[in-house]
Amino acid sequence: MVNSSLAIEAEGLVKEYGSARAVDKLDLSVPAGSVYGVLGPNGAGKTTTIRMLATQLRPDGGTARVFGHDVTREAETVRGLVSLTGQFASIDDDLTGEENLLLLARLLGYSRPAARKRAADLLTAFGLADAGGRRATTYSGGMRRRLDIAASIISTPELIFLDEPTTGLDPRSRSQVWDIVRTVVARGTTVLLTTQYLDEADQLADRIAVIDQGRVIAEGTPGDLKASVGSGAVHVRLHDPAQRGAAEELLGRLLGASVHLDGDPVGLTVAASDPELVGKALSALATAGIGVANFALGQPSLDEVFLALTGHPTEPAATEDAA
Repeated sequence: MVNSSLAIEAEGLVKEYGSARAVDKLDLSVPAGSVYGVLGPNGAGKTTTIRMLATQLRPDGGTARVFGHDVTREAETVRGLVSLTGQFASIDDDLTGEENLLLLARLLGYSRPAARKRAADLLTAFGLADAGGRRATTYSGGMRRRLDIAASIISTPELIFLDEPTTGLDPRSRSQVWDIVRTVVARGTTVLLTTQYLDEADQLADRIAVIDQGRVIAEGTPGDLKASVGSGAVHVRLHDPAQRGAAEELLGRLLGASVHLDGDPVGLTVAASDPELVGKALSALATAGIGVANFALGQPSLDEVFLALTGHPTEPAATEDAA
């Protein structure tokens, strides 16, 4: 039975390349009108999943529906409902920003006057009006990504697939793309977002599916996922990175949990929910002569959630999903 409240329903989705399974019996339910995050490392199967849902690849098993329409039997109908923005900008570098949007609008059936108005409106909305007359090859990475997303919503789709939309962007450009995503959703479009950036999923997604090796290994709100690996964590920053090994041993022993060494060379994180026990552990650090610059007790981060669920951290963003 089709669920009218869901933008995407996938059951047992499979995609094989020779003897390798890129997507392995994947289930997904995406509520309409939401941002749904698909979180996983490079090669987890994120891009392959999106390409099947967007009708670019034919599934080898299972079923998938977009707003009730089967992606295999009703592929043409599905294509009329969705838009896909991949990991790389699909704009023409030899055209100006305005010409890129005009070309696509005309291909989509807009009259010349309507195409010019739509292009102008989108350039303004995406902060590109002053650059509209420049060739796209002169755009920064953030500008190119904004133009790419603008191109994907010339005709407002019911569902947008954003495949790692901020890979390689600087923090300011990432923040601008996040604002665009929020604006698109506020207008009623559903967004399925794949990302390797845990903070991005935390910032944007209403619900998150964590996938690894082609399977969903956890699903829920960001808060649900954090709660699933423990009620709290203590984050400690030391004065001296040379003391991190001693601090790791002491905290692990007193708090009875494994210690995660943060990317920060003076940072450590360990699961802990008892403030009194944490206080004793911090006192023991001081007694041992290990200087603590600062500490915080709170929920685990999504980084820690992913590590707990998969046994390995997310990897730095590469060029494209291996699967």
